[in-house]
Amino acid sequence: MSQLIQIDIEERVATLTLSNPPVNALTQATLSALAVAVDDVLADHAVRVVVITGAGEKAFVAGADIKAFDAQVSGGEAGLAAMREYLAQGQTLFTTIERAPVPVIAALNGVALGGGLELALACHLRVAAPQARLGQPEINLGLIPAWGGTQRLPRLIGQTRALELILTGEAVTAEQALAIGLVNAVSGDAVEAAQALARKIASKGAAATAAALRAVRAGLALSLADGLALEVSEAERLFETADLREGVRAFVEKRPARFA
Repeated sequence: MSQLIQIDIEERVATLTLSNPPVNALTQATLSALAVAVDDVLADHAVRVVVITGAGEKAFVAGADIKAFDAQVSGGEAGLAAMREYLAQGQTLFTTIERAPVPVIAALNGVALGGGLELALACHLRVAAPQARLGQPEINLGLIPAWGGTQRLPRLIGQTRALELILTGEAVTAEQALAIGLVNAVSGDAVEAAQALARKIASKGAAATAAALRAVRAGLALSLADGLALEVSEAERLFETADLREGVRAFVEKRPARFA
């Protein structure tokens, strides 16, 4: 695997660690390496949950590659074309993560700013370390979040809170992020907490987990009536699965379910 991304797989949980010192910035090379790593673990049917984190304790991901942006902004038409390609690269990768058939958890071991927060937003769940700071500071550069921040953030924490973060460019603490629903938990060891959560989810039935992801993700774009119809359709698809038979039998026999 690329030196930029480390992959560890244990107990059906794949942990991807971004390592691009000093702050794990999302350069084009890092985005490319992460895209390959994500594709690899999603193709591994033994992987039930993915955890994404950053190397070190300083940063999960401190943002995009601003030095490259500086060169591109001053680079005429060729520079603008490179910027468009860079934005498209991030959009494509984060959409892949959001649509993953298995849950993806962000372990925010440090600051998650700009593109780093947008990466975390593309994940399904987020666990933060106490020292983490989360924000969308793009407005300070004369820019807006363009890897999903203006779309995923309001859907997660509401329009008013999201606009405050986007328009001021200010970061919130881990505890503040927890209070507004931006993260699921704060833990002294964010990676271990995320992996523990991942193992708990990995112990459930894979078919039901995938169905829940599809129903919630697609339902957000539907009316309540259509969303309820989708929910019924997804549930019906599970009626004849081995996982459902095992889950029901385990409940009747008063024992933990042993899903395949």
